[in-house]
Amino acid sequence: MHIPRSEVSLMGVVVSSSFLIWQRFAGIRTAVQHCVCSMALLCAAFWGGHAMPASAQVELTFGAYADDKPSETVRQYLPFLGFLESRLEQEINQPVSIRLDIAKGYDESIRDLAEGRVDFARFGPASYVHAMDQNPGIGIIAMESKKGKKRFKGVIAVHKDSDITQVEELAGRTFAFGDELSTIGRYLSQSYLLDHGISSQNLRGFSYLGRHDLVGESVGSGRFDAGALKESTFKSLISKGVPLRVLASFDNVTKPWLAASDMDPQIMEAMRRIMLASENEEIVKRVSKNGFLLGSDSDYDIIRRAMQRSKAF
Repeated sequence: MHIPRSEVSLMGVVVSSSFLIWQRFAGIRTAVQHCVCSMALLCAAFWGGHAMPASAQVELTFGAYADDKPSETVRQYLPFLGFLESRLEQEINQPVSIRLDIAKGYDESIRDLAEGRVDFARFGPASYVHAMDQNPGIGIIAMESKKGKKRFKGVIAVHKDSDITQVEELAGRTFAFGDELSTIGRYLSQSYLLDHGISSQNLRGFSYLGRHDLVGESVGSGRFDAGALKESTFKSLISKGVPLRVLASFDNVTKPWLAASDMDPQIMEAMRRIMLASENEEIVKRVSKNGFLLGSDSDYDIIRRAMQRSKAF
């Protein structure tokens, strides 16, 4: 799904360029072009078809994958990307257009960044590690803050009426994981299970369901005895009445925002300044409730260890 430049309100008047909305799921792409009467068209008419003086536009593509419902992913990112677009224009004194590209899976999104098909991205920690393995030139723009810290929780959930009270009792039960490349949905949860004596051989069965919300819903419906998902999705499902409770929790590292290896260093630095200075901006809370922090590759060593450990699962 590609969603370019957001509409911008200028002195109460909405000004927008023509834009494309691309949908890409299950290998199908559709394109719908919407033309809007804008200041650009009015200016073109005024100039009588002659070229207008203008600064070169910086065109950027932001890449992401849907670890929850795709529609929720669009709602989450689009306002912030519009904010970032506007602030970038002020920082570099050039027009900026940011397009949203949602890949159909983790692996595709990782390749898109590693191979430069997107310019910057927000990944889970394990996806960052995989992307760095493919292209060590990828850079960290910033890390999301969790109340001023770089850690938050993943959870193992069971049905609220389950008789399971400790992790060791998962032996002989069924378990739902997320995506096979998911930090919480696979690597950290499998490492945690191994630390408590549970491997794939001890489970009656397990499956990778792809998205965190699908894991929680499957456990809540009784399809699986337990499952691993991020804490925010767990809380969201609880608020919707899905009958879950936390069996165990474990540490995870907050998400990095990443720059492709060929991104202009000046643009990357401008993005970093904006993100680190915007912790009190209401719009930023949609993607990072507590703003951003400086990040480094070593912040993700805990994830590398869990990924290595999970191989024994």
